[in-house]
Amino acid sequence: MPCATDTNKLTRAMLKGREPKGLDVMVPTSRGDIELIEIWISYKNDPCVDFRNVLMEQYLQVVRYTAERVHTKLPSEVDVDDLYSAGLFGLMQAIDAYDLTMGFKFETYCSQRIRGAIYDELRAMDWVPRLVRSRTSKVDRARKTIEMETGLKATDEQIIDHLEVDIAEYEKIERDSRPIMMTSLNRKAYDSDSSKEVQEIDIIRDQRQENPVTELQKRDLQLLLTKGLTRAERMIVVLYYYEEMTMKEIGLTLDLSESRVSQMHSSILARLKSQMQHRSKEF
Repeated sequence: MPCATDTNKLTRAMLKGREPKGLDVMVPTSRGDIELIEIWISYKNDPCVDFRNVLMEQYLQVVRYTAERVHTKLPSEVDVDDLYSAGLFGLMQAIDAYDLTMGFKFETYCSQRIRGAIYDELRAMDWVPRLVRSRTSKVDRARKTIEMETGLKATDEQIIDHLEVDIAEYEKIERDSRPIMMTSLNRKAYDSDSSKEVQEIDIIRDQRQENPVTELQKRDLQLLLTKGLTRAERMIVVLYYYEEMTMKEIGLTLDLSESRVSQMHSSILARLKSQMQHRSKEF
């Protein structure tokens, strides 16, 4: 931390437009630059929150720019605002650690700190351990090396020999390399003609309930098939095709023999086939 005498000397030199040794990048070119330099010196002498907030506001565009640049190489489910928030912590650390006498621009210094903070956040968001990813990448490299040398698909035995591991260790690496993947329901599903982006949550299928359209179609088909049949014949169709009962179970339900149910079933199919052939001429 510079003493009061050094601070006054630096300030006077800057206000006169001269370049004090070791402060080449801090030379003012406008009134705004002079005020910013004075804020930097004041903060280094007295690191209070108010001065730091002013400096944070001054370099917010660096955080936004860095976050957006990193975001362009990431999947759409990663929120750029999360990267921006992580970058703010990097900027805060850079302001505290920056030395006015280093001889390079703060933007150059802080951008590295901001990028590092964003990468730390991305690593924290990744639920797969780094060791697992490292070992998986070794298997991939070994597979590619073998295939390039032999021109054939690499076998498990060849990969085991190349990695010099036993079968149990290789099987563990293989299990770790195929973890259950996680995805965000807010990620983009596909392009839409409308201005609204279609997300995964908009098209996810709920297996807990039946599609009402399918249910109506099944009901209409049942009415069509049983139209013109007697009560016993309708019961045979419904119990056999919809309730999946056997001929014997249907006979016990209708108080008929199994052979009689089978005979009635064959007769029903013959009539339905004739009706469908007649209706096919209408289409």
